[in-house]
Amino acid sequence: MSGTGFTGATAVRFGSKNATSFTVNSSTQITAVSPSGTGTVNVTVTTSQGTSTQQIPFTYVSTSVPSLTGLSPTQGPASGGTTVTLTGTNLTGATAVRFDGVAATSFTVNSSTQITAVTPAHAAGAAAVTVTTSGGTSNALTFTYLAVPSVNGLSPNQGPVAGGTTVTLTGSDFTGATAVRFDGVAATSFTVNSSTQITAVTPAHAAGAAAVTVTTPGGTSNPDNPSAYFFYAALPALTALAPAAGPATGGTTVTLTGNDLLGATAVRFDGIAATSYTVDSATQITAVSPAHAAGAAAVTVTTPGGTSNPLNYSYLSAPTLSSLSPAQGPTHAGTLITLTGSNLTTTTDVRFGSTPASFTVVSPTQITAVAPAGAAGPVAVTATTPAGTSNTLTYTRTDAPAI
Repeated sequence: MSGTGFTGATAVRFGSKNATSFTVNSSTQITAVSPSGTGTVNVTVTTSQGTSTQQIPFTYVSTSVPSLTGLSPTQGPASGGTTVTLTGTNLTGATAVRFDGVAATSFTVNSSTQITAVTPAHAAGAAAVTVTTSGGTSNALTFTYLAVPSVNGLSPNQGPVAGGTTVTLTGSDFTGATAVRFDGVAATSFTVNSSTQITAVTPAHAAGAAAVTVTTPGGTSNPDNPSAYFFYAALPALTALAPAAGPATGGTTVTLTGNDLLGATAVRFDGIAATSYTVDSATQITAVSPAHAAGAAAVTVTTPGGTSNPLNYSYLSAPTLSSLSPAQGPTHAGTLITLTGSNLTTTTDVRFGSTPASFTVVSPTQITAVAPAGAAGPVAVTATTPAGTSNTLTYTRTDAPAI
């Protein structure tokens, strides 16, 4: 208030009530805090010289305490920056909006029943939200500050480019997750199992590494965490087998060539696991064939990228010999012998003892061979195919007659 002769003031009254407190700033100015009251009262100043007589009216305006009834949203990141709508009553003239005593970054009074405020930064946890007006400070409502989620592990951490792999994400602060992304591409589906675990199905993606992130109302996890990468593997492809046939007993070492063979988890012959295998490079695997019935078998390689195209491997029955015709001949070379038996189609060698003979495969049951020269007497005859060496039959060489 302003006037004259204020020096040494001993009282300031609002009607019959003393001011709660007052300060004499100068002989012409006093600052006073009004006591409680109603209606219009006259303000007076008293000094040693007396009490002022001028009519200086002060009107008490009835102001209600503000009240809050709702917040939307009720949670947001600890970093702040969430726009929150506060609803309630008697919000006009708000002078402060506070979150646990910390002033809102900014706020706008939209009406007597609504305020829009921006949250300040705050540690994760509950914060009491209040509004202050000239009528006082409101009741408190709770706004929950959420920590940023963190992904620290994936299992499995690799799968096919086609997607469809069910991956378990482990970490922290997953509750309320709104998105799981693989290199920015939304997971096909996901389930929040707990605050530390999410199960997600991978979307399709090009071969290579993909950063996996989780988004909650608390923010988005760090995409640069090396523990949160999923590796998409290309589908393996086979181009050749060598050899392409072997005995039904198995045990043949087969070289598989193709592409994207690294990380192979299985090599199968008609669905039967190879006895053993070694991944030599991204383009080669060496596998040992398992036993299998005679006939064709589809060979495949499985990696985290999926299962390859099949190539045919032929399981062969061991050759057998049942007869020789003729079963004897001279010691010199040149006699044409017909070998009869079974499984002779892929014959690679015919021997008389340890001596190889020239031969022709006539049919699966017949070979013609030229007997090599040798000493008189019996000699064992065998036929060999990729499936093994046959039983032996006896060919007898006789000396030519002499006079």
